[in-house]
Amino acid sequence: MTEIKPSEWEVVSTKKTVSYSFGYLIAYHLGVFFSTFVFYYYEVVIGLPVVLIGLAFIFYAIWNMFNDPFIGYLTDKPLKWTKKWGMRTPWIIMGIFPSIICYFFIFTPPDIDVEANPWPVFIYLLIVVCIYDTFVSLYLTHLNAGYPNQFRTDYERRKASVPQNIIPNTGSFLLSLIPPFILIYGDRDSMILAVALVLICTFGCAFFLIPGIRESEETKERYLRGYDTQETRESFWRLMKIAFQHKNYVVALITYGLYLAAYGLWLTSNIYFIKDVLRLPYRVAIYLQLAIFIGFTGTIPFWVNVAKKLGHAKTYTLGCLLVSLAVLPTLWITTLWEAILYNGIGAFGFGCFYIMLFPVASDTYDEITADIGKHQEATLSGIRTFFFRTSHITIGLVIAGVHIITGYNPDPNAVQTPLAVWGIRVHMGLIPSLMMLFAFFIMLKYYDLTGEKKEAMIKKLRELGL
Repeated sequence: MTEIKPSEWEVVSTKKTVSYSFGYLIAYHLGVFFSTFVFYYYEVVIGLPVVLIGLAFIFYAIWNMFNDPFIGYLTDKPLKWTKKWGMRTPWIIMGIFPSIICYFFIFTPPDIDVEANPWPVFIYLLIVVCIYDTFVSLYLTHLNAGYPNQFRTDYERRKASVPQNIIPNTGSFLLSLIPPFILIYGDRDSMILAVALVLICTFGCAFFLIPGIRESEETKERYLRGYDTQETRESFWRLMKIAFQHKNYVVALITYGLYLAAYGLWLTSNIYFIKDVLRLPYRVAIYLQLAIFIGFTGTIPFWVNVAKKLGHAKTYTLGCLLVSLAVLPTLWITTLWEAILYNGIGAFGFGCFYIMLFPVASDTYDEITADIGKHQEATLSGIRTFFFRTSHITIGLVIAGVHIITGYNPDPNAVQTPLAVWGIRVHMGLIPSLMMLFAFFIMLKYYDLTGEKKEAMIKKLRELGL
């Protein structure tokens, strides 16, 4: 293992990378919590028909697809406050706190008889998740967009990737310990209490983000550079066309989109797997989460060094294959101890993929920045999110479809048929595995922002002062 030179890790302060990571902790955990509980909560606890839940997920995804890129485009320009407060910081602050507050209301639908009239609950779910997502889009788009400029070099991005994996994973693990101690299958009040406690902790975490998102004078100037020499701004559709002319951006977009769909299916299926396949109380999730936490966090330094040797692209590609293998054991696991073992081993593969997620995305943003001569990362992030949100459509269609075909019984006390149990295994393991195998082959065949091509891009960015 090659020794890392200290100078490589002294370019950006550790304090800043740690603080910035709290933004990803909040986004990651709210996303995990949403995927893990919302579908189950509305199907099993609230009793909303699974067809309407799937439909709500589809409409929500469509809203996301258009909401994210346009928010990115509309806010991706210097304003009067930019020189003083920065390009990204104000938007992050304006989005993060309301998003946490709105999240609570997802779990407080009208307490009515959904069997007699499900439509008020359906409409409530749809409206609340769309409002919630608007604020999430505002903060997360600019958090992602700020990453390439806050951390400029490969060295900085590798350094930043360590806390940006350890802190979200550690924080999410600690927060995930709350629901197993409180949650009772089919009990509405226990879910609301668990959500409230998690969000109180999340709200506190948001304050730790503020020092990390502050922008230096040099960073502000980089944002402003390019706008002072161009009289008109490209239209959103023009920028989208430019983005899709860059093969590596599209490849990264597709592969991460496949990961979100695969990971979302795996997460959403977890509570069904514990309840209906293992037939155990939800508190055993603590052991599964501990195995994932140890397997993921313990291997991050290893994958950082692998990335230094192999490069961002090869490590990311390997991660796609390892994630595909990691979710496959769901097809044959029958005991808690098997699940703990495979979760720990599988987390090793997830670490390989996730450690390179932001460095690879930043590389593709830089390639476009070098070509157009100015920073448009919020728009590019929004466009990426446009396609990522198809994962919610996939989750809604796959789980709703499988549950209908296999005759899943939403009664919290029901014992599922062998066919329904097999259906859970399929939407948790087989389908996600095939998705990530496809991502592996796409990355292997088409991504080429490596070697001399990447060096030439970096040289051009430096010449342009970007």
